[in-house]
Amino acid sequence: MSAAPVKAPESGTTGVFSRGRAAIAARTLRTDQWWLPPLVTVLGFATFIIYATVRSFQHNYYWVAKYEYLTPFYSPCLSKGCVEGSTHFGTPIPDLPHWIPLGFLVLPFLLLFRLTCYYYRKAYYRSVWMSPPACAVAEPHAKYSGETRLPLIIQNAHRYFFYIAVIISLINTYDAVISFHSSGGFGIGLGTVIITANALLLWAYTLSCHSCRHIAGGRLKHFSQHPVRYRFWTVVSKLNTRHMQLAWTTLGTLMLTDLYVALVAAGKVTDLRFIG
Repeated sequence: MSAAPVKAPESGTTGVFSRGRAAIAARTLRTDQWWLPPLVTVLGFATFIIYATVRSFQHNYYWVAKYEYLTPFYSPCLSKGCVEGSTHFGTPIPDLPHWIPLGFLVLPFLLLFRLTCYYYRKAYYRSVWMSPPACAVAEPHAKYSGETRLPLIIQNAHRYFFYIAVIISLINTYDAVISFHSSGGFGIGLGTVIITANALLLWAYTLSCHSCRHIAGGRLKHFSQHPVRYRFWTVVSKLNTRHMQLAWTTLGTLMLTDLYVALVAAGKVTDLRFIG
């Protein structure tokens, strides 16, 4: 892949083209396919965003009354326009127009939690913001202000979005417990397994968060004096090493869970029952 020429440094620039930096005329001297990982990341993000957007605005096929399956994209469903039975926490919100998703109270916080996640920052900084797109590849930005100005200053609120994500994970856990009930009583189906597995993986992703690790063991001078927090910190630290994998896995399980519930709700697929 031929390297594109780099423009001359401008006065006052603070990026890789500023005066005092190595004056290399090529964007990069790398000969490998360095652009492939950023491209795959963009395609992965785009797939999830398009799917989630379409499903969030459909306002249908999100609840299976017979087996009490509720998709995470519509949980909790608090509007009076929600399908009967899907409103586990009441209907304090009036009927919504079609251009407002039924999960509008949760979706923005989930989006902000993921956008400010330390791994996702790395992923979209390289793939979307191109800052930089890869190691030893010059970024196209002449100036860089870090996370001190809008919109990137919002990244500093990640720890607060974490607390909301914990509440949402509790709601997903409740939905998983409900999925063990059917019209005939206790039951387990393929949907139960998928919803429960998704809830567990969401817990793993949430608890593997860097903010959670800091909450567990941050500001402790002597671990020996706080054995419970130390034990929790060690568990979270082990999960933290898999944060990247969990970040991508949960994007996939969210889509899989929603797709399966939608297919069953639409009558396109018959739920495979193991018990009940």
